[in-house]
Amino acid sequence: MLKKPQKSARKAKGDGHLRRAEILDAAERIFVAEGYEGATIRKIADEVGVSSTALYMHFADKDAILLEICDLAIERLLTINTEISAQPIDAVSRVRLMLDAYMSFALENPNAYLLVFCAPATGAITMERQAATQGLGERCFEKFAGVVHEIAADGRLRTGTAQSAAQALWAGCHGLVSLLIVKSGFHWAPAAELQAVMLDSLLYGLVTD
Repeated sequence: MLKKPQKSARKAKGDGHLRRAEILDAAERIFVAEGYEGATIRKIADEVGVSSTALYMHFADKDAILLEICDLAIERLLTINTEISAQPIDAVSRVRLMLDAYMSFALENPNAYLLVFCAPATGAITMERQAATQGLGERCFEKFAGVVHEIAADGRLRTGTAQSAAQALWAGCHGLVSLLIVKSGFHWAPAAELQAVMLDSLLYGLVTD
């Protein structure tokens, strides 16, 4: 599942304007494969097939690249959560849809998921520069937790508070998809089946009828 870096052929100067998406895609793979310290501007440029100078025309440094990768991934999740949370259906059904979409997103975007949710935080990027990314992450979780609060307000939680229930639900699904990504050689049952079993186990154990 995890995509490994594959070096691209050097692009000719006449190939036209380099797309930022191409840089982000290459950098995402390198950050996951080699870590923050191992991911250099030169390696990213080589992966894309351009000079370091050409890459600097799009991003000031590798921190800017890393932050944009994280922002784009979390923005996509926030959009998903926002759309599902607004659906006129039972809160438990919305929570299930949100968690299922979260796991599907992780498995469809394994490199971005590992980078955003599994990689250790680097001290090289200042808190000021990380503020926007952290804010997006908090909004994404709050959107999900808000629906769990609806379940709690109806007196349907068997245990815990709305906040602890939301955190436990998220942690359970995170654990499953993380293992599916990093331990891809294990003889797993089909991913869709595992997602359904995980959601049934979590929700039937936590929520009353």
